[in-house]
Amino acid sequence: MSDLKAEYWMQKALEQAQIAASKDEVPIGAIVVYRDQIIGCGYNQREVQQNSLSHAELIALNEACHRLGQWRLIDCDLYVTIEPCPMCAGALINSRIRQVYFGASDPKAGAVVSLEHLLDNFQFNHRVLYQGGILKNQCQQIIQNFFQIIRSKRKIK
Repeated sequence: MSDLKAEYWMQKALEQAQIAASKDEVPIGAIVVYRDQIIGCGYNQREVQQNSLSHAELIALNEACHRLGQWRLIDCDLYVTIEPCPMCAGALINSRIRQVYFGASDPKAGAVVSLEHLLDNFQFNHRVLYQGGILKNQCQQIIQNFFQIIRSKRKIK
C-alpha cells in the first residue's frame, strides 16, 4: 500500500480519536477498511460506557462484523492511532483481520512491537500483518496533549 493511502486512512482514524478527546476519553481512534470503504469506526469509550472492553479497535471491529454479517474480517485492514494492547491484538487475530496499521507505539501497553509481539507468534491460527509509524507524530501529539490537559486540571484543584 502506498504511504499516501495509509496516511489518508490514518487521518480518518485520527478523526475518531478527536471525537474521543471531545468526550474526555483517551483519544484513540480506529477504522476498518474493506475494498476502499470504511465499514467500521470506533473511538475509546471506556469512561462513557464504564466498560473495560470499550476500546476503539473492538468497537470498530464489532461494527465491521455487523456490516459484513460475519465474524471473519478477511481482506479487511484496521487503522488505529496507537499500537494495540494485548486484548485488541488478540481480537485482530481472532477476527482474521488482514493487516493493522498503527500510528504511535505504546511503550506501556503495546502488544505488537513494544511490550509483546503477539502478531509475530506463528502458533496462532491466523497471521496479522502490521505496519507502525503511520502519521506517528500526529498520533503521539493528540495523546500527549490530552494527558497534559488532564495533568494541568489536577494541579488546579
